[in-house]
Amino acid sequence: MEPKYQLTDNPPPDAFQKMWAPLLKFNEDAVGNAIACTLAILLKEPKTDDLIGGLWARSLWGSLYIDIMFVPETLRGKGVGTSLLRQAEQEAIRRGCGTMWTETYAFQARPFYEKFGFMIFGRLDGPAPIFPRFFLKKTLDNLG
Repeated sequence: MEPKYQLTDNPPPDAFQKMWAPLLKFNEDAVGNAIACTLAILLKEPKTDDLIGGLWARSLWGSLYIDIMFVPETLRGKGVGTSLLRQAEQEAIRRGCGTMWTETYAFQARPFYEKFGFMIFGRLDGPAPIFPRFFLKKTLDNLG
């Protein structure tokens, strides 16, 4: 049977889950538990309690992947990003992760991550100013 192809930018609400469920089963059949555990460190405005930034990550198979880290411009250079990254690292170690990794574009936070021991393990090139895109990882010290 030849499948029917549908290209869309407006898929049905359940489309992702219908594709994800069999892939998750395939992964788990191959290597065991494949469900990521979310880590969120939320920055909130003290007076209103509104969410203003933070770090969003997920741990899976011995590694913590940082999806998003955002610090409002008014808080940059004041140790907030450092605190987020250190808290995430401590939680990654607590979860038994041996590595942390993330990705960032040339115009974003590569020097910040490198300052904390992250090293480039991959790079995608393309048109400026967006590219290059860097993939960075850090080996964690789980001994202490």
